[in-house]
Amino acid sequence: MTSSMVVPVIDVQNDNFKELWPAMVLAIRTASFIALDTELSGLGSRKALLAECIEDRYKAICNAARTRSILSLGFACFKKLENKDDDTYLVQVYNLTLLCSEEYVIEPQSVQFLVQHGFDFNKQYAEGVPYLRGNDKGTDSHGINMRMLFVELLRARKPLVLHNGLIDMVFLYQCFYAHLPDKLGTFTADLSQMFPAGIYDTKYATEYELRFAASYLEYAYKKCKLDNSKSLEVGGNGRHLFLEFCKYSGHLSSYVDFRPCLAGSSLEGPLNVCQRFSAYGWCPNGSQCPLSHDTDLIIQHDEKNKVEKKKKRKRKRKNSSQGNVDFEGASENKQAHMELKDGEQGPDQVIPDTDSKPPPVTEQVDGTPAQGSESGEKMTTEKVEEGNGVAEPQAVSAEEEMKTDKEKVEGNGVSEPQPLATSDAAKKEKSKRKKLEGGSHRAGFDAFMTGYIFSYAATLTERVGEPPRLESWLPECLNKVYLSGKSVPMHIVKSTFSKSSKAHMHKMDIVWGKSFSSSVASTAEGTV
Repeated sequence: MTSSMVVPVIDVQNDNFKELWPAMVLAIRTASFIALDTELSGLGSRKALLAECIEDRYKAICNAARTRSILSLGFACFKKLENKDDDTYLVQVYNLTLLCSEEYVIEPQSVQFLVQHGFDFNKQYAEGVPYLRGNDKGTDSHGINMRMLFVELLRARKPLVLHNGLIDMVFLYQCFYAHLPDKLGTFTADLSQMFPAGIYDTKYATEYELRFAASYLEYAYKKCKLDNSKSLEVGGNGRHLFLEFCKYSGHLSSYVDFRPCLAGSSLEGPLNVCQRFSAYGWCPNGSQCPLSHDTDLIIQHDEKNKVEKKKKRKRKRKNSSQGNVDFEGASENKQAHMELKDGEQGPDQVIPDTDSKPPPVTEQVDGTPAQGSESGEKMTTEKVEEGNGVAEPQAVSAEEEMKTDKEKVEGNGVSEPQPLATSDAAKKEKSKRKKLEGGSHRAGFDAFMTGYIFSYAATLTERVGEPPRLESWLPECLNKVYLSGKSVPMHIVKSTFSKSSKAHMHKMDIVWGKSFSSSVASTAEGTV
């Protein structure tokens, strides 16, 4: 049984951006690693995003990034605390509402998904932090703005953590850094210099290291949380994960949106699980589906099936040793499909048992729009999540989707109706307990979940009594980005055949000073 906790997410918009700037910069500079997540205005052609050729995929994503925009950016700073038992982190989570100052395409499907999950477009257009895409324009490289916040991220030289992050990285580069290079090799060469501490993709880690039955964001997060709680209960010899959060007081508390993470539900009696939602966090029927979309119960259901499979294999081995044959049919496997951030998908496939490495998912797309998903994870805008960037929307139950603005969630996770008229005292109290807006799918909270998965996975690679290896948190996942339908990830490395882009070299001179270009040139000459 997982424990409950409340995650404070600081809402940042144009009217408090400068006020919160020192706190954000300090959080970035002192973090051990930083997890990011974005909400996008669209992705364009889903079929192009899943092209067989990775170079063609990159070009399609670039086209989307040059014509669409980032609507919201979430980042979670995880700082490992010394002199604490096991692995304890101080976590600070920020959710930035953004507004591109140039014309951009916004897709109805993305709008629908975001609205269903509580995104406030009125707030975005009224209070979004402005930014311009592409190369620096005017005073972009000076002052307090989104472009300079991204520069602070680069200067911090911290590991960058994303979930199904290829599309995230392309959009971040185009929106806050420089005009995207035309070739993928140049792009990866730039990234390797921008983030020398490494880039980690929790989608890749979930599938190829943790090997969970499903790898969409909410499932992976809750599975890690459950496994960590179980390990604590039994008092295992391994390391455990603990989190601490800052306490915000005074007027700062009015900026905080408390996100409750309730304890998992109990599995009692038979459970009719929606296999489609269970596999990848998305169902075409949405809240109208008669089957269960409760991720906690789905995970427990998977755990129960896993135990039954082990018993069946043990019984089969015993029967074989006695010369008997066991004709019992294998339990149903989950079905997987291509998840796109905007929710389109491909044909279903069968996924083998979780104790074997999952095969690559096909990249075909049938064009059926998804109404909400993990394809929703990011589905928002969507990156192709499962696929490779599918926006993993935070899945929500039908009951959660029907919540109204009158419902509030206290720190203990209990919702209560809000009266239509409130006194001044009640309004003041109201600022201390922010409402849960139509579900928990937000860039800030998604970034937190991404960071949680990464920090938990890192504890599994550490041994008791040994200091954590900050230089390489997950050695097998370093600079490997998940690619849908491919048996190998994309490696973030600078090839000997690829040069860094001119726009990138110019930006790095701004980040590190004029000495950067000369140092890179001298290094290149030394390798000739």
